[in-house]
Amino acid sequence: MSSCVFCFCAIIADKQYTMKNLKLKSDKYRKSRGGYSRFLDIYCDHCGQKVLLYQKDGPGELKRLYLDRISSPEKVTRSQHLPIKRVPDLVCSKCHSLLGVSYIYPKEKRPAFRLFAGAVKKKLIKG
Repeated sequence: MSSCVFCFCAIIADKQYTMKNLKLKSDKYRKSRGGYSRFLDIYCDHCGQKVLLYQKDGPGELKRLYLDRISSPEKVTRSQHLPIKRVPDLVCSKCHSLLGVSYIYPKEKRPAFRLFAGAVKKKLIKG
C-alpha cells in the first residue's frame, strides 16, 4: 500500500469493542448537546471497510466528525494536534473513496471532517 501525503488511509483491525474499553469524553460540547453520547463504528459506504471509531454527542444526523471525538485508529487520532491545513482528508483505505474533508467548524471553531452525503455508514456500539 502506498502512502499518500494528502489523505488518511484508515486501517483498523477487526476487533470487538466493549464499553469497558471505551470511555466517553465529557466536556462542554457534550453537555451543550444534552449529555447524550454514544460510540459509533464508521464504515465506508462504497466498500464497507471500517474507517474509524467515533463518539457522537447529541441527537441528529452525522454531518461532521470532530477530530477530538475520534477514538481510533491512532493514525487519525494523532491529527487532532496538527494545524488544520496539515490534516489530510479522510479517505477509505480499501477503495480510496474520499469520505470527508478537514476544516474548522465555524460555529464552535473546532477542527473536524466535513462528511460527504452518503459517504459513510454508521453502526451503534452497544455496551
